Amino acid sequence: MKKSFVDDLQLRTKNFAIRSIRLFQALPRTIEAGIVGRQYLRAATSMAANHRAMSRARSKAEYFAKLSIVVEEIDEALFWLELMVETEIMPQKRLAPLLREATELLSMFASTRKSLKNRHAS
Repeated sequence: MKKSFVDDLQLRTKNFAIRSIRLFQALPRTIEAGIVGRQYLRAATSMAANHRAMSRARSKAEYFAKLSIVVEEIDEALFWLELMVETEIMPQKRLAPLLREATELLSMFASTRKSLKNRHAS
């Protein structure tokens, strides 16, 4: 990958984590919002941290393992966002940008993982 693309993706995942923290801070002060919000926050920030760790992977296997964690965590974050909308913890309109970004990140990372897996299988 080109260095600038990697840098852009690093910034994009970090910004997603920052926006996720801000969302958590804006959640209603209810028990269910707190539980769902903490789960979401953990997954969103873990995705960004593991993406950053990918750049320091010591081997292709470690890189693939970190990428797999990134895919799992962004997929989980997307699940919690969807749950916030479907349970009316937060309005869909408020979460639409994060839902869109999570979907795009998931698509990119899952596609990259699939390509790497196919390359190593052949």
